[in-house]
Amino acid sequence: MISIIYYTETGNTEAMAEAIKVGAEEAGKEVNFVAVDGASSEDVENADVIFLGCPAKGDEEIEDLTFRPYIESVMDELKAKKVILFGSYAWNEGEWIENWKNEMEDNGVDIVETFKAYDYPEDSVLNELKELGQKY
Repeated sequence: MISIIYYTETGNTEAMAEAIKVGAEEAGKEVNFVAVDGASSEDVENADVIFLGCPAKGDEEIEDLTFRPYIESVMDELKAKKVILFGSYAWNEGEWIENWKNEMEDNGVDIVETFKAYDYPEDSVLNELKELGQKY
C-alpha cells in the first residue's frame, strides 16, 4: 500500500498529491490519501511506500505547526519505508526540498526521490507526478 500524506495552504501541494494518487490508482495500487491534519502513525506503519508533501515555507523550510510535528512523531516508522518527498515553492530556487531531504536522511530515513514544482503545477508537471505514482 502507498500512503500519500500532505500539507497544503493554497492547493498547490494538494494538486500534486492528487496527481500522484491518480497515477498510483491507474497502476492498480492501493492508496491511502490523507491531509496531514488527519494523519496518524498507522498511515505510515501500514504502508510500504510513503509520499510526503509539503510546500516551502518561510526561510526554505517545511511547515512547522502541523506538518513538522507529525513528521517528527513518525520518524522512527519512516526509517523502515521508502519515502518520496514532494511539494511546491514560489520563490528562490526551491532549496527547501534539498534541506528537507538532508534532514530526513540525517535522521536515518531512506529518501528514494524528491519532486518539486514551481507554484501551481502545470499539466506537464501533473503528468510527471502521475508517472511518479505509477512508479512506486
